Amino acid sequence: MVMEHSGALKLFGKLLSRAKEVYKEKGVHYVIRFGARIAIGIITNPFCYYYYRIFKSSRTFTFRGEKHSYFYHRYNTTWGNERAVEIPIVWRILKKYPRKRILEVGNVFSHYFPVDHDVLDKYEKADNVIMQDIVDFQPSEKYDLIVSISTLEHVGWDEDPREPAKVLNAIENLKRCLAAGGKIVATLPLGLNLEMDKLLRNGKLQFTKQYYLKKISKRNIWIESDWENVQNAKYNYPFRWASGLIIGIIER
Repeated sequence: MVMEHSGALKLFGKLLSRAKEVYKEKGVHYVIRFGARIAIGIITNPFCYYYYRIFKSSRTFTFRGEKHSYFYHRYNTTWGNERAVEIPIVWRILKKYPRKRILEVGNVFSHYFPVDHDVLDKYEKADNVIMQDIVDFQPSEKYDLIVSISTLEHVGWDEDPREPAKVLNAIENLKRCLAAGGKIVATLPLGLNLEMDKLLRNGKLQFTKQYYLKKISKRNIWIESDWENVQNAKYNYPFRWASGLIIGIIER
């Protein structure tokens, strides 16, 4: 309950900040319409959550020959976005590393599960979170597994001034934090950070292995795909949130 209350306060803060931005850009009438959409969302979201948990809980998707159940949770309305597939894929990988040193970049899992691994997040203040810039992080011990869910696309992109190439420095530093035989697993939604998408298309941002998922329905149905069919995916079009997702793996 405390976690949900904290999450609600964070969400309210983000909404208030966004409302101020919209007011400056488009005026009070647009803010009123914006607020009305948010209010409708607050009212309908609990019903959507229970609808998916009760009637859609048997839904599955396939990734690399393994079946996963879609992940439905009230926090961040996962039934409607890429979290529905990111969480089960990366969580299954993480559970294969018991008693290993694990680092999570971006504080995501703790909103859904009890966690005891290290978490690196420059902006989110929480218990056991290391608030440090990813490019400056130098751990005392290297990690066997580093995971990141929809975080690297924000590195350098959500900062002022923007540093489009910072994500490359971030990944290079994560490699230095990796123990011999270790693995990095990162999910990246396409269409949000356009400069990162260019780095991917130009081959400047590369993983040892890359896998792809594509959203094919407004009901948040995902299928395995290839680079050709996701590389030009747009964010919030034709469906809300991401329509193309990369699961990148670096092995040392």
